[in-house]
Amino acid sequence: MDTKKITGAQIVIETLIEQGVTDVFGYPGGQVLNIYDELYKASDRINHYLTAHEQGASHAADGYARATGKVGVVIATSGPGATNLVTGIATAMLDSIPMVAITGNVSRNLIGKDSFQEINITGVTLPITKHNYFVTDVSELADTIREAFKIAKSGRPGPVLVDVPKDIQASLCEFKPQGEVEPFAIPCADDSTIAEAVRLINECQKPYIYVGGGAVSANVGSEIMELAEKTDAYMGCTLMGLSAIPTNHQRFLGMEGMHGHFASSVANSNADLVIAIGARFSDRATGNTSTYCKGAKIIQLDCDPSEINKNIGVDTALIGDLKHSLREILKGTVKSEKPLWDEQVQGFVKKEEEIAARAAEMAGTRLTPAQVFDVINELKSPDTVVATDVGQHQMWSAQYLKFDKVRKFASSGGLGTMGYGMGAALGAQVGSGTRSILVTGDGSFGMNLNELATVSSYNMPVTIVLLNNGVLGMVRQWQTLFYGKRYSHTILGRNTDFIKLADAFGIAGERVDTAEGFRQAFERSLNAEAPYLIEVAIDKDEFVLPMVPPGGSMSDLITTKEVTE
Repeated sequence: MDTKKITGAQIVIETLIEQGVTDVFGYPGGQVLNIYDELYKASDRINHYLTAHEQGASHAADGYARATGKVGVVIATSGPGATNLVTGIATAMLDSIPMVAITGNVSRNLIGKDSFQEINITGVTLPITKHNYFVTDVSELADTIREAFKIAKSGRPGPVLVDVPKDIQASLCEFKPQGEVEPFAIPCADDSTIAEAVRLINECQKPYIYVGGGAVSANVGSEIMELAEKTDAYMGCTLMGLSAIPTNHQRFLGMEGMHGHFASSVANSNADLVIAIGARFSDRATGNTSTYCKGAKIIQLDCDPSEINKNIGVDTALIGDLKHSLREILKGTVKSEKPLWDEQVQGFVKKEEEIAARAAEMAGTRLTPAQVFDVINELKSPDTVVATDVGQHQMWSAQYLKFDKVRKFASSGGLGTMGYGMGAALGAQVGSGTRSILVTGDGSFGMNLNELATVSSYNMPVTIVLLNNGVLGMVRQWQTLFYGKRYSHTILGRNTDFIKLADAFGIAGERVDTAEGFRQAFERSLNAEAPYLIEVAIDKDEFVLPMVPPGGSMSDLITTKEVTE
């Protein structure tokens, strides 16, 4: 396109296309009609997915970004349209997901006059964005959007908001296309800290690699596995680090922390060296910080200097590009075998297997979450992205799901957003181009089931596995353990018929209560070229175990439900 004068709304769309955007999610309204008119004209070059609610659109952009590694884009109008994005933007911020939100606002001459659907959305979102913009000059619009993309995907990724008044959208300005922006260069860790990290690794006897979401963003799974194999280290991960390492790797122990795998959490606690890679030491992963890895040396690798020593004091910090840091460490580390550490960790693994066997024995013949996930793992494709909502089903997903490839898990970690899953699943489906799976609970699903309209309207191949126990399971579990079984407002007692609900949206669905019934239903869903809902009846007293009590440490670990009987 030659340089010529076009409207601000055209500039928005042309700049998005210029930045490699092929898919956007959103909901139209009065203050973005100009932008939506240009979307209509450019529909052969950019796809727009109309969700049922702006929050669903923001979660869809988030799920798209997690599945692809690209910047997710969401568009909303002013006022309630913009404020409906807030939860989705905050979700992306706390999980470091690259997103650009474009909102409309009233014309500049109406700003500050309590005009219809006017809201200071840049003020509202200031604490939950990496940066945000209120555009006051159409000549700066294209560069502002370009800068938003650059910031969103640079360093530690995150959301950026661009608020565009309606008169700016209608104004004319010259537009000259440019290339797709590159992220800001990430500095490299200095040689002295790399040398110190190498020394600690070479001297340790019980190394443990703690993998966070930053490892997914930086795509350093191969380097981490090489380091583990070279040094006889074991690996565990945070919720956000899931899928960074193939689940079947012999030295990978799974998620650690409050509801992590027994072997992973105990190995972390017993290590003499913890190598944290792109992890922020959240309270759900560490428990009581005063006892966390007491006596162990800690190396922290991160591109964000604000994370260093924020929650846990570390011995050595490598601030900079994770891939560079790991490759330099690999050059200096000496290949070693640690048979005593292997023997100790295999003891933890055996203990975990005994705990699982005991739980299965106690379950008897009733359908358990473990059986549901066994079927999912057996039948899903390695390319399938699994999204979850938040609650017990989320933790069971984290404990039981198996992944062969990176970017196959989408879940709200930092904010813990119930209602995240449906939007994320449809966004992941668009991004991956293959069937996605949503694992949800009846509590969370009640917050996002309106997006059934979206997956139905676009005939998206999304399998919804709805674990229905009739209660707010995770909160009820806490009430059982810590509140004397006083079940205040966690027994839902709703009469929702989810199969009839799915049918109302034109979606096939069935209800199951046995492992074989679930297998058959799940197979049918995978063979359907359309969305499919499976309601799975599970016991209301099913627990997520192990569990470290809030503020507790590994010495307080709860491994069996029998303690509550």
